[in-house]
Parts: sequence; structure tokens; C-alpha cells
Amino acid sequence: MIDLPVVRGRLTQARALNDFTWLRVGGPADYLFQPADTEDLQSFLRDLPTEVPVFPMGVGSNLIVRDGGLRAVVIRLGRGFNGITVEGTTVIAGAAALDAHVARKAADAGVDLTFLRTIPGSVGGAVRMNAGCYGSYTADVLRKATIVTRQGKIEDLTPEDLNFRYRQTDMPEGAVLISATFEGPMGDPEELHAQMTAQLQKRDETQPTKDRSAGSTFRNPAGFSSTGRDDDVHDLKAWKVIDNAGMRGATRGGAQMSPKHSNFMINTGDATAADLEGLGEDVRKKVYETSGITLEWEIMRVGEPLKE
Repeated sequence: MIDLPVVRGRLTQARALNDFTWLRVGGPADYLFQPADTEDLQSFLRDLPTEVPVFPMGVGSNLIVRDGGLRAVVIRLGRGFNGITVEGTTVIAGAAALDAHVARKAADAGVDLTFLRTIPGSVGGAVRMNAGCYGSYTADVLRKATIVTRQGKIEDLTPEDLNFRYRQTDMPEGAVLISATFEGPMGDPEELHAQMTAQLQKRDETQPTKDRSAGSTFRNPAGFSSTGRDDDVHDLKAWKVIDNAGMRGATRGGAQMSPKHSNFMINTGDATAADLEGLGEDVRKKVYETSGITLEWEIMRVGEPLKE
């Protein structure tokens, strides 16, 4: 039995994680910790036995938790970590703030972070995964990220510390990101909101936004996000090579590659994590056989398979 620290927030044993992920799959975490505030998080991490792994979890928009669950303490930030303030061209957002809310509040103040509007998820995930679209990335606008280390100390990380890459960063092991500071160009609020409305309309026309998905399943092979421009080249987009492999609409159990956008994997109702991950591997195999391209997962997969 692990001797866990006393907390002021909520600490739950054997907490199922399926209702915390957009795909609605996944087994239980050993523990789920929802800290009351930063000080509660600091003391918990400082006093938690060093051999106990921690897994920071956002809103689960880009995540498959395997059916056997997660042998770790999952840390999920909530109220108290979702504030958004704007000072001039600087936007400070808590890690639990939704990307869409940050984009809207920034636009209200005439700051252009519009690319965040259509990105599912929260600020913590956007920083960790260097989220981006329309040719813009989190790395372009981040000035610093504030974390609580595994030792319970508050530290600021620069973009250089994070070593931003396509859908990757170097976050210290066991650290929990609690806020991010962005700086965006100025713009007219009305024009910024109109731009976001157009982006949302285009997204809804081309992506299965009404289905249970986790956003893009695989990274684009060329390492570039879609620019949204009419002259964008699609030869090496993930959806294109999946189409070429004949895997649009492919199924396994309750999992399906969306007929609307073949790089979106959806839970049609009763998929297991094994169905979803297995279908993804079917797609990767078929794409490699037909094009010689090895697709890399963009969805994070964690935890253990269900023991037979």
C-alpha cells in the first residue's frame, strides 16, 4: 500500500478514466489527484514517494488510455488552474484553460491567438504537444511555461528549455505544467472573431466534429500542419496517404477511420481502447505496405492492455 500525502483537493483510488477522454475509453488509474490549488499540488508532489510515477492529464482530447488502466497517479487540474488574463499583447493562461477560450478572450482584447480556436484541448496539452494549425504553432507565441517540478518547486521554462519540435517538447520528467504566457500580434477584435468563425465553419465542414474522436490520429509525414491556404500541398498529408491505402472508413470493433476525414479515428459507440489502437496499427501497416511511409501516432497512448 502506498503511503500517499494528505491533500486538500480530491484524491480518488482506482478511478476509471474513460469519462475523462474524448474517445470515452480507458481503464482505471491507480489514483486520480485533483489539486485544490498550486500549493496543494506542490506539497503533494514533494511528499509523494519518488518511485510512484505521475501522469499529468488535461481534458483527454488527444489521448487513448488502454483498457487495463494506468499504474500511476494521474494529476488533473481543474478550477483554480483555468484563469485567463490579458495585459497588452501578453496573455497568461492557466494550464486547464481551454484553447478555444484563450483564443476568444485574446481576440476580445485585440490579440491574435486565433489558431488556438479550433484546437481541441487545454493549454497544458497545447504547450506539451506544440499544438498548431493553419501554419501557426504554440512555439510561435509562447514566452514561458510555468511548471511544478516532481520535487514540488515552481519553475519557469523558456521556449529554449522546452526545445519545441513538431508535436513534441522536452518537459521535465514528472513535472506538471500550471500556466503559460503567450504573446501575440495585435489585431482588430471584430476581424479576429470573424476569422475564427470562418475557421470553425471550415473545420465543421471537413472534420467529424460531432463524433467521438481525438483530433488527428497521425502526424503529417512531412512534419507540417495544414496551412488552410488554397495552394496548400496535400501530397504528404496523413489523410492523403491513408486514402491512398484504401483505409478511409476502415473499422475494427467499434472503432472507425472517419469517412468524413480519414485521419480522424472515431468511437462509433462501443469501441474499446484495444479496438482504437488496433485499428490505428492496421492503418500504419497498410500505409507502409502501399507507400513505404511509416505514420507516427499523434494521439498519445498510455497505460496497460487489459489482461486476458
